[in-house]
Amino acid sequence: MIGLRRIGPDEFTLRLDAVLDVYTRAMDPPTDQLSGRRAIMRNHAAHPAFTCLFAEDEAGVPVGVAYGFHGVPGQWWHDVVRRALVERYGEDDARHWLGDALELAEIHVHPDHQGKGIGRALVAGICAGRLERTAVLSTRDGHTAARHLYRSVGFVDLLTRFVFPGGHERYAILGTALPLSG
Repeated sequence: MIGLRRIGPDEFTLRLDAVLDVYTRAMDPPTDQLSGRRAIMRNHAAHPAFTCLFAEDEAGVPVGVAYGFHGVPGQWWHDVVRRALVERYGEDDARHWLGDALELAEIHVHPDHQGKGIGRALVAGICAGRLERTAVLSTRDGHTAARHLYRSVGFVDLLTRFVFPGGHERYAILGTALPLSG
């Protein structure tokens, strides 16, 4: 039986090894990127209204993780995506999507537990009760299970084929109104 448990920034920081384990198993990133990812995640825990959900097995081992925070100017992802939205759609649309947004930074499920509704439960749980007007995220741009999941709960494409500065992989930026409708 898998259960969801909300944790705060202090426990999140203490359990970064467990978070990184789920991330690594789900994403299979190059090992030389893990120390940088650890630093980014640690910094995220200090962002406004940070919240995290663990999907844990019976022994309390995380098999899924989702976290996010209130996006504000000065945060790297927020500023990069905002500039792209302004360029593509104008200031009003960028303000609509990012002016009062829950930014979902990471949502991952260990491969041994994928396809069992855990990702859907994490997305619904992390968004539940949030006071922001919208939720936004980035995901690999392609026909992936994650993309299908996000669309099924109401996310729509805001930007596609988006490449973050310094990167080469294409991403889709998605957004939805809160509360979730799907």
